[in-house]
Amino acid sequence: MFAVGGGFSPGSGPTSMQANAAAGLPHADVPGNLRKKVEAVLEHEPEHHVAEVPWTHDEWDRRPFGLRGFLWPHRWRLGGAIVLVLIETIALLIGPVLTQVGIDDGIRAGDKNVLVVAAAIYVGAVILSAFLGYARVSYTGRLGERLNESLRIRVFSHMQRQGVDFHTEEKAGVLLTRMTSDIEALAVLFQEGIVNLLVQVFTLLVITTALFVYDPLLAFITLAVAIPPTLATSLWFRGVSARRYLQVRDRIAALLSDLQESLAGIRVITAHNRRAVNIARHRDVVGDHRDAGIAAAKANSTFAPATEFIGICTQAVLLGVGAVMVSDGRISVGEMAAFLLFLTSFFAPIQTLVQLYNSYQQGGAAIVKLRELLGTEPSVVEKPDAAELPPIEGAIELHDVTFSYTPGRPVLRNIDLRIAPGETVAFVGETGAGKSTVARLLTRFHDPDSGTVTIDGHDLRDVQLTSLRSQLGVVPQEPFLFAGVVRDNVAFARPDATDDELQAALTAVGIDDLVTRLGGLDAVVHERGASLSAGERQLLALARAFVARPRVLILDEATSNLDLQSESQVERALDVVLEGRTAVIIAHRLATARRADRIAVVHDGEIVELGSHDELVSHEGRYAAMFATWIAHGGAE
Repeated sequence: MFAVGGGFSPGSGPTSMQANAAAGLPHADVPGNLRKKVEAVLEHEPEHHVAEVPWTHDEWDRRPFGLRGFLWPHRWRLGGAIVLVLIETIALLIGPVLTQVGIDDGIRAGDKNVLVVAAAIYVGAVILSAFLGYARVSYTGRLGERLNESLRIRVFSHMQRQGVDFHTEEKAGVLLTRMTSDIEALAVLFQEGIVNLLVQVFTLLVITTALFVYDPLLAFITLAVAIPPTLATSLWFRGVSARRYLQVRDRIAALLSDLQESLAGIRVITAHNRRAVNIARHRDVVGDHRDAGIAAAKANSTFAPATEFIGICTQAVLLGVGAVMVSDGRISVGEMAAFLLFLTSFFAPIQTLVQLYNSYQQGGAAIVKLRELLGTEPSVVEKPDAAELPPIEGAIELHDVTFSYTPGRPVLRNIDLRIAPGETVAFVGETGAGKSTVARLLTRFHDPDSGTVTIDGHDLRDVQLTSLRSQLGVVPQEPFLFAGVVRDNVAFARPDATDDELQAALTAVGIDDLVTRLGGLDAVVHERGASLSAGERQLLALARAFVARPRVLILDEATSNLDLQSESQVERALDVVLEGRTAVIIAHRLATARRADRIAVVHDGEIVELGSHDELVSHEGRYAAMFATWIAHGGAE
């Protein structure tokens, strides 16, 4: 096992976080005055309900995502919105009828009472319509937020269900687009589109019925003049806008992806003086998005005036025909006025439908993208009859394992290896030999193309993923720390761990004094642990693994990026963490590998040598040559 002395000496200088705090740099910690204000706000903060979200690896809705299936579970609430729509529409459309009554039975008949009553009813209908509109918008707004919430949870859960290869191949910015812009477009489609569409469609039906009641000839002329050109224009717009809005969604994804990558790599960009180049590249990406938006806007700018022109022409034709009919005494002036008011109301919904169709195309493009995401099958799937993995001893076996990231290009070939419970095995070899791939197979981040990977005789493909990974601890080369506090990060694998358990883990890995100086378990940790040094981040990751109490610990080049002093501190912590546990160490430095019980030398996807450090050195093979090179470069202790 590991037996390394050393550590962070008191005279070795302050840590990065301590230096930041001493210099008063931003984000070093929450300033005292601000902390007091935060605590004052928290005193009056209401209790927040934490939703229990059902989630499994193998069960999810595999039906193609679509608007109908998405809305069906909320059909009764939608029914309530439709009822409000019907009443609101009737209240709005009673106006032309009251106008006709006021003209014919009030003004022309000289009956002021009829005119006053008609006007009073008209005002009451307008007030009722306004109240119903408020109720409908408020009701559909709340329903829309519920739908938005459920969709966000569904999309996020499906992302969590995906394998590591999915998140490796897919850009983070693209996934952010699915969670933000695409879902927002769908929310707009529902809140401002679907219900409003019902309003306009029902309005058209009521108006069309009223037109035929007033005069079938005029109604027929209206439909004959307006419908054919409007239908032809709509079909053209449908084809053009569908393509262009899909392009807009792709360009938004590219824009956010470039932004996310630039923010994540700002240190590298700055170090290599690439700010101006990156701004130019981002300007090109933004320009592509602008061009796609302009192309979509051009289609809409052609469609909207065309339908408005059709409406004006129809009104002109009917005004001429109606004037002749009034002069012949076929209809009254009041009926003609009501008919023209209905005709104006007839084209208003059409204009609104044009805008709604614009929203529909944007929402439809978002649905296509979300359907692609939600239809992606995870590469690592839990079997429906997968058994729970019982508490393990830690016996690991790889039998004739072959694996490839790209079909036809195997990374590992016919690997056979058995690791006894409590044994520490280090994998060494040149970059790209396949060392880290072994670790990913043990955690079942991937499944082998052929062969089996077992723990205590259980094939990993036959056990539940949660029961497997709850007994494994993984410390990667670049430990990821989440924005929050030390407590959240150390207790990440066991949120129910007590403060005493967390403190014991910090003490075990030798970082308790540092955490105390930083502010204890409530010390602030910034995104990715940016305010901590590499050694501090690695020690916190080891403490996190210690709290998880894994039976098998996998270290993927956990010390390769550390200086010698930090490495000695981490390795001293490993003595504690690895005690009594099976350990698989992907080693970059031979100082780490030589302390393992056995060393596996990986070359070109195969284990070419296996044995203890002394055995492999005496064998005078590939490991002996690596060790000799290391000695020549001053690697000996």
